[in-house]
Amino acid sequence: MTETEDAPETPQKDDPIATTILEMLGDAKSLNFKDVAMAIAETKRKPKDRPDLWRRYINAVKQQSVHLARQGRIEIVRKGEVADPGDFKGIVRIRLVQK
Repeated sequence: MTETEDAPETPQKDDPIATTILEMLGDAKSLNFKDVAMAIAETKRKPKDRPDLWRRYINAVKQQSVHLARQGRIEIVRKGEVADPGDFKGIVRIRLVQK
């Protein structure tokens, strides 16, 4: 047997953006992608950065939200209904899974 076969599987760590999403949802009922992107941008802001620095993070927030939704950890909501994480458009919000 090789060393890799004997080693127990360790759970993967979340991306820092995914961690931020989950932390922010712990304090809020629901959020939009811009809210999260703005919070991330503020933690990384440098004096010379433009006010719209958050735009740099919006795609990463969306991608991590889709990833978390596919894992069943959050829900993507459009017009009050849970949307398919693989096929949604328009204005959406994210929230923790409703039980």
